[in-house]
Amino acid sequence: MGEVLYIILAGLVGLGAGAALASVLIKNKHQKLEEETKEKVKSMLREAEISAESIKKDKILEAKEKYLKLKAEFDEEVSHKKNIIITNENKLKQREQQLSKELEQVKRKEAELDSKKENLDAQLHAVKVKKDELDRVTNQRIADLEKIAGLTREEARDQLVQMLTDEAQSKASSRIKDILDEAKLSATKQAKKIVLDTIQRTATEHAIENCVSVFNIESDDIKGKIIGREGRNIRALEAATGVEIIVDDTPEAIIISGFDPVRREIARLSLHRLVQDGRIHPARIEEVVAKTEKNIEEEIVEIGERTCIDLGVHGLHPELIKMVGRMRFRSSYGQNLLQHSKETAKLAAIMAAEMGLNAKLAKRAGLLHDIGKVWHEEQELPHAILGMELAKRYKEHPEVCNAIGAHHDEIEMTSMISPIVQASDAISGSRPGARREIMDSYIKRLKELEELALGFDGVNKCFAMQAGRELRVLVDAENVDDQTASKLSFDISQKIEKEMQYPGQIKITVIREMRAVNYAR
Repeated sequence: MGEVLYIILAGLVGLGAGAALASVLIKNKHQKLEEETKEKVKSMLREAEISAESIKKDKILEAKEKYLKLKAEFDEEVSHKKNIIITNENKLKQREQQLSKELEQVKRKEAELDSKKENLDAQLHAVKVKKDELDRVTNQRIADLEKIAGLTREEARDQLVQMLTDEAQSKASSRIKDILDEAKLSATKQAKKIVLDTIQRTATEHAIENCVSVFNIESDDIKGKIIGREGRNIRALEAATGVEIIVDDTPEAIIISGFDPVRREIARLSLHRLVQDGRIHPARIEEVVAKTEKNIEEEIVEIGERTCIDLGVHGLHPELIKMVGRMRFRSSYGQNLLQHSKETAKLAAIMAAEMGLNAKLAKRAGLLHDIGKVWHEEQELPHAILGMELAKRYKEHPEVCNAIGAHHDEIEMTSMISPIVQASDAISGSRPGARREIMDSYIKRLKELEELALGFDGVNKCFAMQAGRELRVLVDAENVDDQTASKLSFDISQKIEKEMQYPGQIKITVIREMRAVNYAR
């Protein structure tokens, strides 16, 4: 037991010594590492200092080079500006010298003008003296003439003024006639050429639509089916279409009467479909009429699009295209409105091209100039103003809008296209066979034309001739001389232009006839 303890103690003593020795070795190693680390840090610091010094020198050299470069650029710029300043100074000196010379010339001219002014003052004084002498002599002579003539100065002046006024009026009337004749020869020569060329180049279809349409049938047996029991089919068709169906003794024909061409066309197509189908009764009639109305609306759009394509008018608003299609079923004084608008568009385009203007805008304005007539809502505005408002609503060109609104002189014309469209509208409407007026309104217009001319002094009789295109005025030869007759013709034409509406132009012919009658007995 004792031996075991000894061994244990000896082991513990050995362990203590080993631990101490290990501690000493570790401490020495740590010091050695610390010294090596310090040496490395010092070496790194020295290398960093050397590198920083090198970088510093490089930066200093780079800054010096940049400084030298900027200095050279600055010196060059300063030198250039100095040269400019020197050049400008030289120019200013030259300008000053030139102004000095001009100033000297002005001073010399002022001196010359002063000398001339003195001479003129002397001459004016001499003239004034002579004028005073002349006035004295004139007054003396006037006094002598008043004694001889027995008239005062004011009375003689009044008589002279009256004589001169009469002579001036006579010469003025003659001069006005000469000026008008000369203007007509020179100013309208080219215009006539353009209008004639335009009319010759435009192919027109002479078509007049009536207020009735004729529906042809194969046999008179079908009339009974169309009439129906106690006329119920006819009544249903008239109620659905708004037209009057006339079934009379006319063989193989039924008359469709109505002022609205669209309604007449709907009734005609509906009758055609009903006859082909064979089933004719009120319910079927209403169904067919509804389908026909829808087809007509589609046809209106198709007609509008086809018209725009044919004329080369692009970019129209869909509502305007629909209105153009509706023109096909409208008429103006018996003239088909779509045909009239197409003619106006072609005429306006040709005339604008001949005059060097925008032919496309002119054609567009000519096509749309009467769209106010086909607007479906009731309006109290004239159709030209209404058409202009519609064109503005759908973003048309301002020149197109003005041409639409001004083609009947409701507003002022602001572009060259407006009078072209107005002239084209008149050409299309006044050509032979284009329009048909109601007899009552036609006779009324002719009577108004004659009564207007009869209101002038010296007029004995008036005759409207050639369908109102010529007015012959017979005057009293004793009270109206040749010059007064010329003036009377002009005055009548101006009054007709201001107070009457008419297509085309009216020729006024004043006839002055002197008759000497005696009898041999």
